[in-house]
Amino acid sequence: MTLHFSRTHRALAVSVGMATLTALAVLPGTASAMPAGGAATKAAPAAASPSLSYVVNLRKGYGHADRVRKAIEAAGGTVVQSYDRIGVIVVHSADPGFATAMRAVRGVESAGATRTAPLPAQTTTDVGTPKTLTAEEVRAATAGAAAGEDPLEPLQWDLKAIKADKAHEKTLGSSKVTVGVIDTGVDDTHPDIAPNFDRAKSVSCIGGTPDTSDGAWRPFTTGGSPHGTHVAGEIAAAKNGVGVTGVAPGVKVAAIKVSTQGGSFFYTEAVVCGFMWAADHGIDVTNNSYYTDPWYFNCKADPDQKALVEAITRASRYAESKGTVNVAAAGNESYDLAADSLTDPASPNDSTPGDRKIDPSECFDIPTQLPGVVTVAATGAKGLKSSFSNYGLGVVDVAAPGGDSTAYQPPQAPATSGLILGPVPGGKWAYMAGTSMATPHVVGVAALLKSAHPHAPAWKIKELLKQDADATACPDPYDIDGDGKADGVCEGGRHHSGFYGAGVVNALRAVR
Repeated sequence: MTLHFSRTHRALAVSVGMATLTALAVLPGTASAMPAGGAATKAAPAAASPSLSYVVNLRKGYGHADRVRKAIEAAGGTVVQSYDRIGVIVVHSADPGFATAMRAVRGVESAGATRTAPLPAQTTTDVGTPKTLTAEEVRAATAGAAAGEDPLEPLQWDLKAIKADKAHEKTLGSSKVTVGVIDTGVDDTHPDIAPNFDRAKSVSCIGGTPDTSDGAWRPFTTGGSPHGTHVAGEIAAAKNGVGVTGVAPGVKVAAIKVSTQGGSFFYTEAVVCGFMWAADHGIDVTNNSYYTDPWYFNCKADPDQKALVEAITRASRYAESKGTVNVAAAGNESYDLAADSLTDPASPNDSTPGDRKIDPSECFDIPTQLPGVVTVAATGAKGLKSSFSNYGLGVVDVAAPGGDSTAYQPPQAPATSGLILGPVPGGKWAYMAGTSMATPHVVGVAALLKSAHPHAPAWKIKELLKQDADATACPDPYDIDGDGKADGVCEGGRHHSGFYGAGVVNALRAVR
């Protein structure tokens, strides 16, 4: 295959300037978190030695919390946030032996460092901004829109692919439903997002503790990523005569910002915080288009990585117990996540990465492979699995449009790009691609289902997502680039396959 996509779940982007729609650029991904429950202790000033962040997971029953907190202090740690409801404590310590010491404390199930590099100062690297549509381009797009369509809707082939355009004739979704975008932050001033933005349920969870100050949920002014804004717009861009239309343009969207500056890293403490915030603030569905740094796959045989898996599993399960449906991207590396072994070439990605062979049934991409999480593969404009999308029989639950190279899967006119169009900060729009873009389509359909079934528990919404999906047969062979060689093997039958899971989600069935 000639087209190379980033190994991360982080999306690929193209600015919407019509003359440059075919140029691809890698953009960083997303995550966000906010803690709930348990008093937080202010982190101490930076120590002379470099500090790392840790999670300490208590044994079942969580009755050892006070004793463990005292042991943390005795071992030179500082409690940043304590999630008493799930028995997870976030700690900073400059002692490289801290995790080992904590594993010997009575009442501790596991403990591990959430990163392999010291806690960083924020950087100010500018990742650039998408090109703004000119007045002529806006007029041309508007002229092609049919009655009732938003100006740029004719370019959104993805809405038609899941029958969202037909669903909108029946309902736009309920304003009583709120989706949480756990990501790089959301520009709530964007005209496509502002009408549906829920400020009261938005937060920044960077560092593992919630910040609800005004605007903390927005992308960084310098070096900020457009990823979260694009995702939010795909889900709930208002049908208001401006720009694009979301899959569920009548629901509310909240920002849960969890990535470091530039959308570079999504660490465990922030992700845990994000799920806890969603659980305790009435979030109905979360969008998780990222993987948790610094390990692409977290192996439970490693004591540090085991602790990270345990902490995020507890947080995501807690959110589901409170009624939240958690949806996550499968990833962009063309991996078969059901294979006997894979090579992880870039972990840990915050210090010195190296190749390692892993068993994906023992080493987990989180939150993608966590129990209860809806895992999403991407499709292109022709309905085939996107060239970059991860897959795996028994791992992928459903599929949705995430875009692909226009050379591989060109859309029908008037759409011109095989990527996904959405809003980006500063009142602009851009094309992006990735399983990051597929996931918000599933989240939008889940929000429509929740609108139609407001009292349905999370398990029921997940069941309906699969029942309502368009069953999709495996391509035989799958030769996306037409070079005569198979680019992946799809296992399973029409209703349960490694490429598409139960099928491609269907918004129209969701509202019927």
